[in-house]
Amino acid sequence: MIFPPDLSRLAKKRLKLKVCGLRQPTDLRGLAAAQPDFVGLIFYAGSPRYVGIPHPDLLASFPPGSVRTGVFVNASLGYVQQQAHQFGLKALQLHGQETPEFCAEAKQRTNLTIIKAFGVAPGFDFGQLTAYEPVVDYFLFDTKTPEHGGSGQTFDWGLLKSYTLAKPFFLSGGIDLPQLPGILDLDLPQLYGVDINSRFEIAPGQKDLAKIGLFAYELRR
Repeated sequence: MIFPPDLSRLAKKRLKLKVCGLRQPTDLRGLAAAQPDFVGLIFYAGSPRYVGIPHPDLLASFPPGSVRTGVFVNASLGYVQQQAHQFGLKALQLHGQETPEFCAEAKQRTNLTIIKAFGVAPGFDFGQLTAYEPVVDYFLFDTKTPEHGGSGQTFDWGLLKSYTLAKPFFLSGGIDLPQLPGILDLDLPQLYGVDINSRFEIAPGQKDLAKIGLFAYELRR
C-alpha cells in the first residue's frame, strides 16, 4: 500500500498507538513486534471481546513497555478495583456514562491513569467535558453507538474542531490503514494517540497481527 509523502508528518506528532480488544495470549505475544504504547482489555460482558477471568498465560503475555488498560462500561467501583488488581492494570478507560465524581473516585482509589471515553455524533456537547478535565488524564473520542464502541464505524472528525480544552485525547472509531492521511489532516494539538480495534481483526477478539504491524510501521515512519 502506498501512502502520500506527507505521511512523515506523523512522526512529528509522535502519536501513541493503542490496540484494544485483546484477549488471546498468542495475539498479545505477537503484538510485541508492533510495540504498542497501550493495550486494551475489555471488561464489559456485552462485548464480543470481553476478556473474562484472568489466566496466567494471558497475564504473562503482555508486550513489554505497553500500558495495560482496562475498558469498563458503567461498572461499579468495586468491580473496577478488583479487575485492576487481578490483571495488573495501569490505566482505566471508562466507556459508559460515568460521572466526573466517579472518575475522581476511581482515580483516588486506584491511582491509575484515567481515560474517559465519549461517543461522538452530530450535536455532541463538548461543553460537558469541562467538568471531567480536572479528574481524568486523557479523553477518548469514539463513534457513538448503543454498544459502547466496537462498531467499526467512523464519526465525522470535523466535529473535533469544537474541542477547545487542553486535555490530550485518543481518536477511536473504525480507524483503518487508509485513514492515516485523514488523521494527519486533523492537525489538532490535543491529538495524543490513535485507538485501533475492530478493523484489525480476523474475528472479534482475534487480531490481524500483520495488519497491526503495518499500521504501527506507517504511524511511526
